[in-house]
Amino acid sequence: MSASSRSRYDVVVVGGGHNGLVAAAYLARAGVSVLVLERLPRTGGAAISAQAFAGLPTRLSRYSYLVSLMPEQVMRDLDLDVALASRATASFTPTFRDGAPGGLLVEHEEGPATRASFHTLTGSDDAYEAWQEFYAEIGAMAGDLAPTLTNPLQREDDVRARISPTIWRDVVERPLGEAIERRFVDDTVRGVVATDALIGTFASLHEPSLIQNRCFLYHLIGNGTGEWRVPVGGMGAVTDALLRSAVAAGAEVVTGAEVTAIAGGVDAGESVEVSWSDGVSSRTVTATHALANVAPWVLGGLLGEPLDPAAKPMGAQLKVNLLLHRLPRLRSGVDPATAFAGTLHLGEDYTELETAYAQAARGELPAELPGEVYCHSLTDPTILGDVPPGTQTLTYFGLHTPAPLFDADPDDMRTLALERALASLDRHLAEPILDCVVRDPSGAPCIEAKIPQDVERDLAMPGGHIFHGDLEWPWAPNHTALDTPAEQWGVQTSRPGVLLCGSGARRGGAVSGLGGHNAAQAVLASR
Repeated sequence: MSASSRSRYDVVVVGGGHNGLVAAAYLARAGVSVLVLERLPRTGGAAISAQAFAGLPTRLSRYSYLVSLMPEQVMRDLDLDVALASRATASFTPTFRDGAPGGLLVEHEEGPATRASFHTLTGSDDAYEAWQEFYAEIGAMAGDLAPTLTNPLQREDDVRARISPTIWRDVVERPLGEAIERRFVDDTVRGVVATDALIGTFASLHEPSLIQNRCFLYHLIGNGTGEWRVPVGGMGAVTDALLRSAVAAGAEVVTGAEVTAIAGGVDAGESVEVSWSDGVSSRTVTATHALANVAPWVLGGLLGEPLDPAAKPMGAQLKVNLLLHRLPRLRSGVDPATAFAGTLHLGEDYTELETAYAQAARGELPAELPGEVYCHSLTDPTILGDVPPGTQTLTYFGLHTPAPLFDADPDDMRTLALERALASLDRHLAEPILDCVVRDPSGAPCIEAKIPQDVERDLAMPGGHIFHGDLEWPWAPNHTALDTPAEQWGVQTSRPGVLLCGSGARRGGAVSGLGGHNAAQAVLASR
């Protein structure tokens, strides 16, 4: 997009991912002059749609792939013309019991089929009743917390006073594994519960720092329901709508602009200088505030602070995109359109998750990779384009594949990880998945695998960490200062003139827009 038109702005947003665009749209609508600087040739960051396979029209949600945490309030405030579709199936987990293939089905709207599936798997109704009790308690907690995400931070004690003591202990005070083991007996049921604690987080379920608990909570509180929905048109539809909203309100957006330094803003009221390069020349503008839609670790480098390699975030996921000419048949005989419509769990029984974590923590690629599979085109066929009937997308998200496993030989280890991911799927299929994969015009299979190093290279997320770093609780610790608007909204940095507006902000993470919304509110409150 065009170069900036002036030398001074009220706000410069560093990074044109979805959070940066949310902040720009809110601020521009409030009459604030805003410049957005994006390193890549297009905006959207990780939330984009792209033609991943040469010569084929299908547009995949290449990195981020589902929407949960984005508040409906944000979508209304910014007039986003985006449809979010519910998946017919919540999850399906293929199993082998006594050598016989089966599976655990959880419907989006749980009914008799879900209850019957739990009974068939476990031999009684006890597991399903425990499931209903647990998620009813989680739902009550989510219903309380969701409205607070777009308000100034509350203190921990104020939140705790409104939450059931039992669920507070299970989710906030003790490692999540303890609650799972106490509440559930069946290994598969335990694993289905546990996986929400591990998406994008490398941890044991008994990790004492509770990073797994925080990940679990964020996965389940969005809009009070925790439902993960498919954006019609792909993730790019979300960020394209945000871009239109920001530009229509008057924000200026410059792409191909790599920010090289942020100076000033050390004292309250001191201007901030933001410098960037387009590969040919360099420019600097001044602003009252700079909003950093980059990871805190990256921001430290832009501020000229020494970077501690030991503090660099570490991603731990394997992302695989595939294009199929038909969905594969399952050994269990379950209709593929049901099994693949939601989240299909692979190698995610509770003991399998803990075994895989232990192997990865020892520096070994897990022998049995845990992961999840999604077929977004069953919910949103618009992403397919003009393709033969039966064509479907498939996305695999693998757990417990931390970046250090790939450091020495990224290409060979990526290949090995992909082989193990596909093997975990083949174990439950009546036919090899490769028999179903489309080939592009050159004859190459339509399979794209991304390891943490690829995510860091493509998106400048340090260590390939999809949350920009470990998630924090969505409230303020009891004794934390909440004196300034930045502190009150959880977006403060070491400099008053520089605020976080991305996933690294408190209450950031996932495709939520919360980092951008809350940074914008802090700016407006300080004017």
